[in-house]
Amino acid sequence: MERCIHTLGQAGFHWTYLQGVSSRQTWLPPVVLYSCTQTLQGWAYLVNIFVPPAKERTRETFLFTFKVRTMGSLSLAWVGDGSGVLLVLTTFQVPLFIMRFGQSNLYRSEDYGKTFKDVTHLINHTFIQTDFGISISPDQSGKVILTGDVSEIGGFRLFRSQDFGLTFIPSDLPFEPIIQMLYNPGDCNALLTLSITLDLWLSEDFGTTWRKIHDSVCLVRWGPNNSIYFTTNYNGSCNEKGMLELRKTTDYGRSFQTIATRVYSFVLGGRFVFASIMTGTGTERMIHVSVDGGEVWNMAQLPKVNHEQFYSILAANQDMIFMHVDDPEDSGVGTIYVSDDRGTVFSKSLERHLYTTTGSDTDFTAIASLRGVYMTSILTVDGAVETVITFDQGAKWQTLRRPQNSHCDTKTSTNRPNRCRLHIHASYSTTMKMNVPMLPFSQPSAVGLILAHGSTGDAESSLLPDVYVSDDGGYSWLLALRGPHQYAILDSGGLLVAVEHTNSPVNQIKFSTDEGQCWHTYNFTNDPFHFSGMDSEPGSRSMNVSLWGYRNDFSKWVVITVDFRKLLTRDCNDGDYVQWLTHSADPSESNDGCVLGYKETFLRLRKDSVCWNGRDYVVTKQMSPCPCTMDDYHCDFGYYRPGNSSECVEQEELKGRPLEFCLNGTIEQLQTSGYRKIPGDHCEGGFQPDRKETDLRRVCTSNALHPNSLTETSSPNTAVIVMVVIAILLTSAVAGVWLVKKYVCGGRFLVHRYSVMREHVEANKIEGVDDIDTHYMETGKEQYNEDSDQDLLE
Repeated sequence: MERCIHTLGQAGFHWTYLQGVSSRQTWLPPVVLYSCTQTLQGWAYLVNIFVPPAKERTRETFLFTFKVRTMGSLSLAWVGDGSGVLLVLTTFQVPLFIMRFGQSNLYRSEDYGKTFKDVTHLINHTFIQTDFGISISPDQSGKVILTGDVSEIGGFRLFRSQDFGLTFIPSDLPFEPIIQMLYNPGDCNALLTLSITLDLWLSEDFGTTWRKIHDSVCLVRWGPNNSIYFTTNYNGSCNEKGMLELRKTTDYGRSFQTIATRVYSFVLGGRFVFASIMTGTGTERMIHVSVDGGEVWNMAQLPKVNHEQFYSILAANQDMIFMHVDDPEDSGVGTIYVSDDRGTVFSKSLERHLYTTTGSDTDFTAIASLRGVYMTSILTVDGAVETVITFDQGAKWQTLRRPQNSHCDTKTSTNRPNRCRLHIHASYSTTMKMNVPMLPFSQPSAVGLILAHGSTGDAESSLLPDVYVSDDGGYSWLLALRGPHQYAILDSGGLLVAVEHTNSPVNQIKFSTDEGQCWHTYNFTNDPFHFSGMDSEPGSRSMNVSLWGYRNDFSKWVVITVDFRKLLTRDCNDGDYVQWLTHSADPSESNDGCVLGYKETFLRLRKDSVCWNGRDYVVTKQMSPCPCTMDDYHCDFGYYRPGNSSECVEQEELKGRPLEFCLNGTIEQLQTSGYRKIPGDHCEGGFQPDRKETDLRRVCTSNALHPNSLTETSSPNTAVIVMVVIAILLTSAVAGVWLVKKYVCGGRFLVHRYSVMREHVEANKIEGVDDIDTHYMETGKEQYNEDSDQDLLE
């Protein structure tokens, strides 16, 4: 093993490998030296980071104090991408019986939170309701909306900005809103909102003028191509969810089409539309899926559940759906099923998936830094919670490897035979009130990186979880920091930062330039404060991080922004990057790294390079196709993989039964050897199992779905005609469905019912199909960042 020598320079340092293989240098202000020795891929190297003393840190650390009254709140929002603009809204509110009284202050920074200006005069010192927060357009164009309460003159007022909050234009609303303004993702000049009387209002000119397009609306969502989906009930009650209609407009409310009736709730996800439909038998409901905007619906082919069970959509993208199906008897576990590319045919993916019925929480997490990777928790037969991970979109699952630097002793640990496996703490742990300040975190720009809280060994280790880091998408893990921390990824993974989560005042931030292997401490203030949270510009490309907290009491909120660009001054060059083959286990194998049909090779920063990727850094990768193997296939409908086997075997409960399902109005019979290609898999040649779907030319339909398929305009005469036609069609439809079920299908096609679907938002930003609050806001709230969420499934 080679070692490295470090020598001090005039104002910094450099190190050189003895054999001259590589050299790196960076220049930082001298005085304080932090050293860390790590062994990496057969090399031992010494990293030295110089940090200036506190009295010299005015160039790196910036402080601002916000005055917030007791019981006040603070909201922040980043405006645009790379603009450096950060808006902070402080609000103090006293609810009275007749009217609301409150005070708001607006602050603006245009240097990534280093300095702020009080710009409350731009909104005429108007009280901004905390429920609405700061609404930022998703197109990064600098549009901002604040909803002001001017109830003393009887109304609400919008303050609209199109220049990143530099100026605001006021305009009065002709209604009282109950949700935040919803931007059309395709055209952010178009806005939607609901009024307190459940009227749906639309603006096509960024809130200058408004028109009411529908009444009695319960839930509304923007769809693709300027379409609008919403549920409505003409009796004016959104509590009778099973009596709702799902409607759609593609021309900004000038005409409407009813695409489903007897709707409990709906959700949009990727290219899929899901609807929860009443069956007409008690409280039972069924999932229907459409891939063409509700023109044609298919029933999801899933196992039957009773009224005590539920389904939940865990994830949905352009290719497929992950669906949780609850087990009987309130066991707290269920089975994950994965769909085909139509969202209709499902197969078993993971059993004993932990999903509590009491807390409605699951640890299911999509890893953004590597394609096809998901993590979640299972409940073992002996009652232990265990983390499992899939690298191929649910085809196979495996437990996490034990971290190499874990102090867990496999010979004495009480969790044998699990042998000190790593457990990652996510939403379930937060529900259990464990000391887990942050959920697992990953970013697309930081390839392969995952930060998470975890524990190994005895149960006592779960009481105070540590921070673990994976640099290869979850295959291997490293114990990075002892105890709970809040953390962030900066500079596209070139810099990791963390602050200890404690009840005591803090004044130190920890940072790593080698993906968590070595950490350095920086004192950002001489006056410690109670740390509340950290925030950096979305996208993890910034070098600035803002630390939020308070001193003495909640009336003085403090933000301290650290600019690491002042500490890491050298720009990265070509020599700072190395090729990395994802999913690689054995380089001698020809198919090494083949996952989902192809290999991916990325250029990523060397761990011994202390440099700046920059805001313009773009992830570079090369792809090459692979021959098909069993690993490129999900088990087909009616089949599953026992354990970690690659072979798919027939499910016992479906043996000897014909595999028939209803698709696009006709019965399809499936003839399969047990395999179907994973949606999104691009393998070529190789293993090609037999699979055939035969149209039996037998008509089928669901007795739970009666779309009117009518277009309505505002013409009164047309409305009368429409009502007559609806009555005729409904009568015909009821008779037709009864005849089809009795004489054509004979009840042979699978009809799967359910009663309760659970809402799952916090861990994956995905909402379930049932139990949707009619007053649900498009932007969820988390700590003080009240405007960060976008469409939950899109």
